[in-house]
Amino acid sequence: MKARILIGLTALLTTSAFAQQDFSSVQIQTVPVAGNLSMLVGQGGNIGLTVGADGALIVDTQFAPLSEKIQAAVTAAGGTNVRYVLNTHWHGDHTGGNANFANQGATVVAHENVKVRLQAGQGDTPPAPAAALPVVTYPQRITLHWNGVTMNLIHVDPAHTDGDTIVHFTELNAFHMGDTFFNSVYPFVDVSSNGSLDGIIAAGEMVLARSNGATRIIPGHGPLASPDDLRKWLGILREIRGRLQSMIDRGMSEEEVVAANPTAEWDAAMGGGFMNPENFTRLSYQSLSR
Repeated sequence: MKARILIGLTALLTTSAFAQQDFSSVQIQTVPVAGNLSMLVGQGGNIGLTVGADGALIVDTQFAPLSEKIQAAVTAAGGTNVRYVLNTHWHGDHTGGNANFANQGATVVAHENVKVRLQAGQGDTPPAPAAALPVVTYPQRITLHWNGVTMNLIHVDPAHTDGDTIVHFTELNAFHMGDTFFNSVYPFVDVSSNGSLDGIIAAGEMVLARSNGATRIIPGHGPLASPDDLRKWLGILREIRGRLQSMIDRGMSEEEVVAANPTAEWDAAMGGGFMNPENFTRLSYQSLSR
């Protein structure tokens, strides 16, 4: 059961899983965030975009068939060819377009574990082409100065995966959290990539500690968020985490915990995203019981 769930969920996020999908109806929406920073919403992970005198920079690339539409949105926002791509983690709904943008001259930047996982492939995910791999990597953090904005790329302890980066646009008082934040729905704790429910909670707390009422947060999935949105989401995760840990401490098996339905009161509001309540419970249990 565990292996089938993990392989199936990770496969849903790979480039190959979407190779035969029709993306013709997908439209890229541009949502203003702050200053010269926007959020591009299409299919896959939300993209951060900054344009200015230095050129266009994007955070994540969604799926390869959407690259032309993403570039069109960049152009409409006042940018030209993308100069830098920053990846928040390795999953294909965030890195699928890497090669297309790299082949147009972009430099790909990511945590070192992103390169390791893309290069090796995982489960049903084949190794990524060489052009998709980051050419600049870092173990903990790196700072970029681009379009008048300081961007601190901060690697957090294993959370969604073991290669997560949160991007802090310091002068703009904004963050891109990647999939350490699924706004308003249950997160995906990718234990096959060393993901951790505790790490997801810690990543959110780190962002809140650097935020104020005016901060804007781009989540990996879901609408543009405020610190209050993140705070509410983390409160629910902490409550669920406490319930799960109590059950684990009492010696309950994964099947027993799933049957007890510890997330029931939030399922209607939180369970309609990528993670259904059962899979969220199973992966969180596996994370906490390792």
